[in-house]
Amino acid sequence: MATTRPVIKLSDDGARILLDAAIAHAHKMGVPQCIAIVDEGCNLVAFFRMTGSRVLSIQSAQRKAMTAASTGKPTGTLDPSVELKLAIATDGDMLNLKGGLPIVVDGHVIGGIGVGSGTGDQDLEVANVAIGRLMDEKRA
Repeated sequence: MATTRPVIKLSDDGARILLDAAIAHAHKMGVPQCIAIVDEGCNLVAFFRMTGSRVLSIQSAQRKAMTAASTGKPTGTLDPSVELKLAIATDGDMLNLKGGLPIVVDGHVIGGIGVGSGTGDQDLEVANVAIGRLMDEKRA
């Protein structure tokens, strides 16, 4: 039986890579976004609200990031039959809207990114680009 496990943590540099890539892609799309990045414990590490993004998307972006980090799955893909139960059980902290992705490195969930203020597909696109950039940096 293993009594310890290896730990990989998201650094502030990693969070900045995610944030910068998400902001750049949202600008390219012409869709202002709220972008939240959390660590594996769902603690907010980085956040940016682009000019023109929706104020209520501040909270949804953070919750998308938290949901992705805690479940290890993209948001918007959870079973709809448990969606309301999860929201109630977590006082609304977990939600099932597209735009949240877990940050997975070497098989370990090290956090989550949540994007909100566009359509679900736009939010997901921005999150995917950010994750892709982080993985490119890791390989370099």
